[in-house]
This record gives sequence, C-alpha cells and structure tokens, in this order.
Amino acid sequence: MSPRDPAIAGPLGSLALSQVRPGAAQLALRASLWMENLERIGVVLPFFMVHDVGMLFAAPSTQYEIGARADIPSLLRSRGAGNVEHVSALVTSYKRTLTELADTEASRKAGQLRLGDDLVTAVLARLLGVVAARNTRRPVGLGRPPLDPGLFERLEPQLVTLYQAVDRGFEIAALEALDQARLFVLTLGDAIDTDTLRLFGLVGTDGGAGAMGQVDLLAAFESPEANDIVTFSLEILPSVLETKTRPAAGTAAAFGYSGIGTRGSIDSMVLSELAWDDAELARRIADNELLYYAREQSRDEQRRVHVLLVDASASMRGDRQTFARGMALATGKKLVLEGEDVVFRFFDSRLYEVARAKNGQLPTAYVLSFKGERGRNPARVFAELATELELMKLRDSRSPVVHLFTHAALYIPRDMVQAVRQLAHIAAVFILPSGGKLKLDYLDLLHAHWVVDHATLSKREARGDAARSILGESEGLSRDIAKSEGVEVQGPRSVRAPHSQRPKSREGQGTP
Repeated sequence: MSPRDPAIAGPLGSLALSQVRPGAAQLALRASLWMENLERIGVVLPFFMVHDVGMLFAAPSTQYEIGARADIPSLLRSRGAGNVEHVSALVTSYKRTLTELADTEASRKAGQLRLGDDLVTAVLARLLGVVAARNTRRPVGLGRPPLDPGLFERLEPQLVTLYQAVDRGFEIAALEALDQARLFVLTLGDAIDTDTLRLFGLVGTDGGAGAMGQVDLLAAFESPEANDIVTFSLEILPSVLETKTRPAAGTAAAFGYSGIGTRGSIDSMVLSELAWDDAELARRIADNELLYYAREQSRDEQRRVHVLLVDASASMRGDRQTFARGMALATGKKLVLEGEDVVFRFFDSRLYEVARAKNGQLPTAYVLSFKGERGRNPARVFAELATELELMKLRDSRSPVVHLFTHAALYIPRDMVQAVRQLAHIAAVFILPSGGKLKLDYLDLLHAHWVVDHATLSKREARGDAARSILGESEGLSRDIAKSEGVEVQGPRSVRAPHSQRPKSREGQGTP
C-alpha cells in the first residue's frame, strides 16, 4: 500500500475520522460499492462517512462497534490543523449523530432486513444528500479503493500516515455540513419506512438497473403514494410466497409419471381401462374419456411471457392506483416463483417502455414510483400493444399472456381487442369508481376478468380478501392456458366462464 497514491490514501486515510469499527474486513468492502454507486448518481461524500452510516443500515449492531479508530486530537496536531478544538468538536458531534441514527427503527432491524447494496445506497443518498449538496470543497483522490480485503486488514496502525498523505479539507467540510444539517438527517432517519425496505427484500429491487434503478429507489422512498402500495402489497404477499415452481405434465416420453390426464400415447394408458367391454371402451375413446398416465415436463417447454399492463392515467389515483399496483407486484411475484417470465408496462395515452423481472427480482421501485402524466388514449395504447406483440411473435417463440389492471371505464375499440386476442391471452382486473358499473362491449373477448367495486376498496379486510381471491383464481387461468397449448399442469382443474355469463355477479368480492 503506497501512502503517496491519492486513489488509495484519499479514501482509506479518511477512515482516521471514522467512528464505526466493523467486525470483519469484508463488511468494509461493501462501502466501496456504496461509494461508487453514490458517485454514479451525483452524491459525492467522504469515504469514512459512507462507510460509517452505511454500516448502521447494512449490518446488525452485533457486527460493528461505534467508537473512534484514531486519537483525533493527536492526529490533528500532527497534521498541523489550524483549529484542533473546532475539528474535534465536529467529530464529537458526528459520533453523537451516528449513535442516534443507530437507534432508529430501520437501523435496529437491519439484521433481519439484510439490505442489499442497492438499497443501502438509496438510504445513504436519502440521508446524506443534503450533506453532499452543502459541501462545496472538492475531494482529493476521488473514487473508491480497490476491492482488496487486504487493504482493510490491520488498517489502524497506518491511518495516521494515510490521513497525512493528502489534504483533508473536503472531509472537514463534510463534517461541518453534517453538523449544520444534523436534525434534518436524524428526521429523515426516523422517517425511513421499514415496511418499504421489507417489501424490497421480499419481491426484489432489480439492483442491476444501475443509476436509473437508484433513481427509482429514491423516488419510491420519497413518494407518499408508495407507502399505501407497500402496505397493501405486504397484506397480500404472504399468500403468494408459498408458491413454488411445479412440473408440468405432458405426453412426451421424458422424465417420470406425474399424474393422470385424458391425453397421451397408447403406452401410457392406464391398464384398468382395458377392463371395459368393447362398446364402452370404444365410446370412451371417441369421447376422449380414456385415462393416461401424464409425464413430467420441464417448465421451459411451456415458453410463456406474461405482460403485466398497469393503467397509470389520472383515473387511477388514490385507492385504485394502490390496488392495481399492489396486485401487479403480487401477480408478478407469484408468476416468477412459478418459473414464468414477467415484464411490467405502464400506459396512459401511450405505452411505456418494458421493465423486466430479472433473476427472480421484480422492478419494484419502478412500479412504486412511476408517474404517468400524458392523458388517456386506450385505442392508441392497444394499437401499439398489438404491433409489439406481432413483432414479438416473429422473433420469439414464447406465447404472451397480457394481465391488465385498469379502471372500469377503459373504452377500447372492440376490433382492437380482437387484434390483441389473436396474439395473446388476455385477463383483466377492472376497478369500479364510486357508484359505477362495468359496461364494456369487449368483455366476452377476454379469457377471464375480475371486477372490484369502490365499497371493497374502502374496506381494508374486504380489499385484501378480493386480492387474494383474484390471485387464487388467476392460478386456474394459468392452467387453462397451459391446457389450451397442449400442456397439462398438475393441480385441480379450474373452468371459468366470462363474468358476463355468470348467473349472479359478485363484483364486490373480486371474483370473476
């Protein structure tokens, strides 16, 4: 380690001002990633401050200790600082601020939440953004230290040398800015919603999205509407998290037997069928009632992609927005757990870009924070959707399934819905306004739809029951789609008629 290299001495030497001692060098390595992510979104902070505050929210209190890593007065006198008492007072105030941040609810629950690096970065930007904005000094040796655990081991004896290697005006100015904004930072720390952090932990954060993902995370923390969506999502997610990928049942001679169905080859026929007399056996064959052993089939062979299409127009504000986005997140998580490919898309007067679920992680921050401000034009949106589905069909063999979450007044030309139906299966959740009714001429073209009225939305328990009911019945929709594609999925058979064909409507209960 060269004390003359600013890229190393700059960030590592600032740890002489650090007031948090991690239990393992590997924990300090994470601070290097937080530093890089913060600089990517324009939040420039001293490495010691990123290290200390980030550690409070990234690890349980048993894995770190709050305390000085160097003798600050002696360090400053050896440096020849002009006002040793002033800087010592700033460091004392900084330690007090860290102690109070460590006592916040989010910090205390850090051990259970196990925040990822992208979430810790968002928390740091939320808390310390004001410090970075007030600091007008430029750092020496800007950047994160190399990701080498050896640099952080037995670091204390070298801190004085590293600290003295470069000018520390940037670090002192950051301490002054934090001291001035201390109450504001502590208020933000108390205001961090642990439910939001828990939701990100359950359904993912799409941490691979880079700087734009960090921007979405910050917007989600700052959005008042996001808190309602988070609360509702956490109400219904427990019924989803037990979902597991189940093998499909097919007729190909591969894998083992998985169940009994009415499709198959002669070598898979249930032998007891031969006990029927000749006439009855012939009738069962003609009526497709003969039973066969079904074979397990890989989920990859089903080849489906689910497009979760969420209305973001002005008519979807308040409770309707909360229900639609909460349902979209829960549906997406359920499909991901089943091994399906999922993409999210918003629309108002236009169809917005695709946000994909990757590696089991949903673009949760994007769903929570997205705002559409372009009016409403269903005909244009579904014309764009039909065009994109047609292009997808040309270059992708997967079968698309469109899940629509929208207002009950989504008037789409019937021929446009027919065009989309020829390219994809369509299921829709319609949310009624107060005193409204569902009067759309294309309902019979949908493969399934559900209706939730205003009275249901206004009652927390009824709203949760409706959501869980829809999620349960949408599982039957997946099986019906699989059967229509020639794949039988294990589980009870579910047959649904369109809502308009039911003898009695149960709109308030959220059932089709």
